[in-house]
Amino acid sequence: MDISTRDISHWIDRWADFTPQKTAIRFEGAEISYEDFAAAVHHLAGALAGELGIKPGDRVAHLGHNSPQMLYLLFACARVRAMFMPLNWRLAAPEHSYMLADAAPVALFADSQYRDHLDRISGVSRRVLIDGPAGGGWHALDDLVAGARDHRAPGAGLDDRLLLVYTSGTTGRPKGAVLKQNAVQWNAINSAIMHEMTARDHIFCTLPLFHVGGMNNQTTPAFHAGATVTLHRRFDVGQTLRTLNDDRPDLCVLVPAQSQALVDHPAWPDTDVSSLRMITTGSSIVPEAMIHAWHDRGIPLVQIYGSTETCPIAIHNLRHDAFECEGSTGKPAMHCQIRLVGDDDVDVAPGETGEILVRGPNVFSEYWGNPQATKASFTADGWYRSGDVAWCDERGFYYVVERKKDMIISGAENIYPAEVEAVMLGHEGVGEVAIVGRRDERWGEVPVAFVVAAPQGAKDAAAILAFLEGRLARYKHPHEVIFVDELPRNALGKVRKFELRDRLCGD
Repeated sequence: MDISTRDISHWIDRWADFTPQKTAIRFEGAEISYEDFAAAVHHLAGALAGELGIKPGDRVAHLGHNSPQMLYLLFACARVRAMFMPLNWRLAAPEHSYMLADAAPVALFADSQYRDHLDRISGVSRRVLIDGPAGGGWHALDDLVAGARDHRAPGAGLDDRLLLVYTSGTTGRPKGAVLKQNAVQWNAINSAIMHEMTARDHIFCTLPLFHVGGMNNQTTPAFHAGATVTLHRRFDVGQTLRTLNDDRPDLCVLVPAQSQALVDHPAWPDTDVSSLRMITTGSSIVPEAMIHAWHDRGIPLVQIYGSTETCPIAIHNLRHDAFECEGSTGKPAMHCQIRLVGDDDVDVAPGETGEILVRGPNVFSEYWGNPQATKASFTADGWYRSGDVAWCDERGFYYVVERKKDMIISGAENIYPAEVEAVMLGHEGVGEVAIVGRRDERWGEVPVAFVVAAPQGAKDAAAILAFLEGRLARYKHPHEVIFVDELPRNALGKVRKFELRDRLCGD
């Protein structure tokens, strides 16, 4: 078979051939070699096509925490030309019900702790427990793969649809973004360039694999490169610090909420992080104090911009630019094109804000079963409309400022919540903050701040607003400060601002 037409499971096969005994995955004390990784993928592919009757184009759902079996399932789906549909385990039953009804998966794999949950909502007949015994309509994974023979669907290749990932839902009901195997491979190439990743690297993953940030920022690129991945079932602050200190990884992705938890932990000052070549971060605003917490330890904090629809790597910094260009998201990935446009779709000048448009082989192909939304997300000449706003300096470095839908227009002036939030986080009494717009008869919209007070901080709205004097134009100042115990967030820490706007409408 021509290598250009092979599916991405050949990554694992090739490294199993090159370095059969090398550790591919470290997980909870076990070390899985590339040879064993390939064998597990082959057996599971055989079980999918045989016992479960999975055919090309079928959807295979997964609900559970990070595990090697989840990665086996991804590559087995690639091998049989099925679509892997990872479900966010943080969601509620109605949200899972919607996604399962929308995608109609043929098979469902799950951790045993979600068995009862799925029994109440799932109509999927072919169900498999990853870590439990058969019974009650469920297969056991171990039984399923015992004796299963390898299977590769005829014609399997990079043009097959592979990932069906439902968007985080920061703006309402999620949509299922479809990523082809080709997108995953080109994203791996972009990641390798960004991270200077090679087979010698040790990658540390604590992000949930149900999101492209966990799956594709470094994890799948590591297997393309033949590197080793230490995988945690889920994020735990103390365990993460011990792994950084003891296991000496080269690369790790941490979203700002995780990074903040590490920096706030008592063990942070004594944790040796010197093995890290860089820390990659993104998904939401990165406060200056957090950047400095890593930079003061000599570790470049490298920002990345992307989304589910871009697989996700679209714009990123390189480590040698991180110290000099603090706050920048960097430059377009090697195999991505970026434009910034105004409301008329005309490119804006350097220094002016515009919507980010993305084009490249890593971009998604469609929203599942939603041609109208798919068409609306692309320009006539194939650029993906991100809905995010950024500006670019004269050197070509991009600075992402806001979601277009989150921008507040008050008295014909544009207010970017991220700018206001960044300034407010400089006040000692503000632990977290989210700015949203509230309808106003005079101004059209006015900004309102939802604030989580800092530990031991006083809930003093007047003091916070006074802090903004001289730091922000008056029209950008929040008209009200509302203290809350926590901000509603999705799995990667992005604030679900539509929930805050709904709250304002209901008050």
